[in-house]
Amino acid sequence: MEMTVVFADLASFTEMTGRLGATSTYSVVDEFLRLASTTLTSHGAFIDKYIGDAVMALFNVPIKRADHAAAAVAASAKLQELLPELSGRLGMPLHVSIGIASGYARVGRLGSDDIKDYTAIGDVVNQAARLQAQADPTEILVSQDVYREVASAYPGVPAETLVLKGFPQRTVGFRLNGKPRAVLSAGSWMPEDRPAMNWSAVILAFLGSGCLGSNVAAALVLAFGGGSAGALYALARWFDSSPARVPFLILSTLIALIVLVSLERQRRMRRDCIARRSCLDLTAQESRQIRLAAGLAVASLMLIALELLMHYLIGHPLVQQPSL
Repeated sequence: MEMTVVFADLASFTEMTGRLGATSTYSVVDEFLRLASTTLTSHGAFIDKYIGDAVMALFNVPIKRADHAAAAVAASAKLQELLPELSGRLGMPLHVSIGIASGYARVGRLGSDDIKDYTAIGDVVNQAARLQAQADPTEILVSQDVYREVASAYPGVPAETLVLKGFPQRTVGFRLNGKPRAVLSAGSWMPEDRPAMNWSAVILAFLGSGCLGSNVAAALVLAFGGGSAGALYALARWFDSSPARVPFLILSTLIALIVLVSLERQRRMRRDCIARRSCLDLTAQESRQIRLAAGLAVASLMLIALELLMHYLIGHPLVQQPSL
C-alpha cells in the first residue's frame, strides 16, 4: 500500500535525561509526544508507535487521502512551529528532527489481533527513519517523492545525496528548512556513483601488444617525429620480446572485464533505484562518461584480441611458400 511515513524525534534526549533526571525527563517527553500526536492526527495521520522520545506516524493508511505527502509535510511544519511555545512553557529549549518518505509498505497487525499492533513494514519505513537520523534539530528532511508533491510550496530547495544505513544506493533528499549539504544540480544523479575514467586498461593493452603497439608507435614517429612517440615505440618494442608482455595482456584483460562488469552492475542498481524513485536521472554529461568508460574497456579487449590474432597469423601463415 502506498503511504507517507513520518519519524519525529526529540533532540538531545540522552543529554536531557542526564541533566534533568528520569522524572522530569518523563514529563518533558510526555508533553512533546502529546503535542506531536495531536498535531499529526489533526492533519490525518495514524500514530503507529512511540519509540522512546520519537513518534512514527502514517499518512494514507488506514484512511485514504490523495495528498498524503503534502499533509505529512504540513503536519511536520506545524509541529516545528508549535515547539517554541512548548519550550517556553516548560522553560527549556526543545528541538525536533523529522524525516519523511513516501512509498509502498505492507500494513496489518503483527503478533495479535489488537488494533494497537497495527503497523507498516517496508523500505519506506526504514527510509523515513534513516532520513530522520540525518536531519539536524529543527530540520525536516524529505525524500525525492515527497518533495515532488510540495515543491511549489518549497521552491528552489537543492537536492543532495545521502548515504542511508541499510540502503545500497545513495538517496536523494531535500532539507525543507535546513542548510543543504553535498548539493546536486537539478536533474542529476549521484556524482559519487559515476564510473572512474580509467585509461589503464587501454594503456596496458597497447604496451602489451608488442608488434601491434610498436607498429602504431612507429607510425606516430614518422608522422610527428620523435619525443614521446619515440619513447613509446621503444617501450612497445621492448615489450614485444619481454616476458612481461603476457602478464600485461592478462592484467589489461582483467581490468577491462572488471570495468564492464562494474558498469553493468551500476546500470542495474541505478535502474532499480530510479524505478523506486529514490534517485535523480543521469545528466547527458554523465551518460557520455559512462559510454566512454564502456568504450575504453571494449577498445582494450579489441586491441588485445587483434594482438593475439596477429601473433597467430605470424606463427601460422595462411600462404605457405613453395619449397625449392
